Amino acid sequence: MPLKGLNVLEFSGLAPVPFVGSILSDFGANVTIIQKRNVIMQLTGFLDGGKKSICINLKHPEGVEITQKLITNADILLEPYRPGIMEKLGLGPDVMMAKNPRLIYARLNGYGSQGKYAQRAGHDINYLAISGLLSLYGSKNTKPVPPINFSEFAGGSMVCVMGILMAVIERYKSGKGQVVDANITEGISYVGSWLMCTQDSMIWGKPKGQNLLDGGMHFYDTYETKDGKWMAVGAIEPEFYKVFIEGLGLNIDEIEQMDNFESNREIISKKFKEKTREEWCNIFESKDACVTPVLELDEVDQHPHNASRNSFIRKDNTVLPVPAPKLSATPGVSSSTKPIAVCGQNTREILESMGYNQKEINKLFQNKTIFEDSKSRL
Repeated sequence: MPLKGLNVLEFSGLAPVPFVGSILSDFGANVTIIQKRNVIMQLTGFLDGGKKSICINLKHPEGVEITQKLITNADILLEPYRPGIMEKLGLGPDVMMAKNPRLIYARLNGYGSQGKYAQRAGHDINYLAISGLLSLYGSKNTKPVPPINFSEFAGGSMVCVMGILMAVIERYKSGKGQVVDANITEGISYVGSWLMCTQDSMIWGKPKGQNLLDGGMHFYDTYETKDGKWMAVGAIEPEFYKVFIEGLGLNIDEIEQMDNFESNREIISKKFKEKTREEWCNIFESKDACVTPVLELDEVDQHPHNASRNSFIRKDNTVLPVPAPKLSATPGVSSSTKPIAVCGQNTREILESMGYNQKEINKLFQNKTIFEDSKSRL
């Protein structure tokens, strides 16, 4: 696997950083999580498959000492906290990279390590709002509607992974690590570069919900079917539009593409409600019209295309995507199929590998510097 041999130390936090660790694990990296004890709301456990876990009390001096030793032997550190937290613990990049010059120190937060909002709390909707991109989401004459947490994972996790891998490549040249300063606001802005630089083009230019690619056109929209399901239409090019209209059983001369958008939408909407989604799928199966079913999450693995590529797997009846992209020589393997480590499951094992003897380890347990849970979740 392409990342085999890289040792990653992940500080537990909200989902974007665990997803970074999960991606690195999928492609072969050894990921160890430093977890907190008694976290009330844990929504990221499903991203911890295949990882090891050590539970350390970072408020205890000996806990910080253990953590420093772990970082000294790590290739990559993943940090999810607000700026300054690691520095207060004595674990900041200046201190740790002096001890380990090859360390790639990846920081992922909402607004960045500096700036007016650096210390502010926030969530996906806030970062997307500050980026300017939230203003583009929503239907005509409605309020901005945020997508479902794509910013944190596309602009946060994926951009952070890209930065880490670039730093790994550069390290082969210089022999030195560096800080990867990633934040969701700038990351999602970067992902949205094309949206920003094309605002003066014919694609946009009108208020949201009235443009070519935001549902403003009848040939780029979703339509409800007879059985209450949906079809997606993206027939932008004239040749695809012609096939689309003919597939509906309508006359292309009466449903012009670049005119009467709303009346055409009504005609098409009524037409789609005459048949079920399956019936429309059968009609458009052999037609190149940019028409596809809107699949529910629990059926995506059953679609013929997805099934032919083995794009999804199931675990406990939950559909999960396989690692992407697919590498021809060293493909990734989903860590979601592996047991999920609970807090401190590998604490004793990790300390033993660091050279601690049983007497020292037992003392650390007694003074509440470290903790363990012996059971993993499958």
